[in-house]
Amino acid sequence: MAGMEIIDFEPRFAGAFKALNEAWISRYYEIEAKDHAILGDPQGAILDPGGHVFFSVEGDEAIGCCALIPMTDGGFELVKMAVAETSRGKGAGRALMAACVERARELGAPRVYLESGLALKPALSLYRSFGFVDVPPARRPPSPYARVEVWMELRL
Repeated sequence: MAGMEIIDFEPRFAGAFKALNEAWISRYYEIEAKDHAILGDPQGAILDPGGHVFFSVEGDEAIGCCALIPMTDGGFELVKMAVAETSRGKGAGRALMAACVERARELGAPRVYLESGLALKPALSLYRSFGFVDVPPARRPPSPYARVEVWMELRL
């Protein structure tokens, strides 16, 4: 995508982080308590515990976002990946995913973990294209989200 760049969290895009995610969540599911906690305070919920938030920016507009939340095993959970509907199919999601995987590798994480839903077919295809595989049922942790139907991880 010409003119697009991936940047780390900037407070000026906190509203876009919330709006981009609320758009996809409310389209397919219900916004849950954990969503409100993360989207309402990305600084406290993601950054302060050692996580990372990335934005795909075009001009002065955030057109996509995703985040990494640290896990107790040293890995990261990929959360809140969203791309504006008008910007989909142009590589923003792939660039965001690459930034997440690269950051996790740089930090020596053993894996990147994620939870998703079956309705999100393009996202699931993107995850698989990066090498994410399904987590076996015996290793799936309980999720704070009612919508979770897919557990995946990428071993690094």
